[in-house]
Amino acid sequence: MFEAARWAPSAYNSQPWRFIYAKNGSENRPRFLDLLSEYNRSWAQSASALVILLSKKSFVPPGKSDPRPATTHAFDAGAAWASLALQATHLGWHAHAIGGYDKERARAALGVPEEYQLDAAIAVGRQADKSTLPEALRERETPNSRRPLAELVAEGRFAFAE
Repeated sequence: MFEAARWAPSAYNSQPWRFIYAKNGSENRPRFLDLLSEYNRSWAQSASALVILLSKKSFVPPGKSDPRPATTHAFDAGAAWASLALQATHLGWHAHAIGGYDKERARAALGVPEEYQLDAAIAVGRQADKSTLPEALRERETPNSRRPLAELVAEGRFAFAE
């Protein structure tokens, strides 16, 4: 999965993404679980791995020696996340991005330098039967809907009602 993420496209091939992970049962696992909101911890505690996705906010362009802002670092990290998620599905696993975690505590607990943005937490594992979830979460285990394309795509200019 990380190999698939490694091959994602990025501006200037800068590859600004970084992944920090803890496998289930490892000595690092409790620290990662503790970063999640209580809600997310309730279902993610059984995941095979917890991952934090970071992106570096600057880069050195080819042929230059001084760093400059990487204005697409989060976009590029998103491409890496999508590649990881697609590869997980291809292999019969499930990857779920998590926004509900304490980013500042994660920065301190994982030793993340300020030049990196914390983009997402990710739970990776085999999807279990929904009966293993707390009751409040079971009812959410239905396919979600998507907005129609007409609300997402416009030709020529911004034409979206909010």
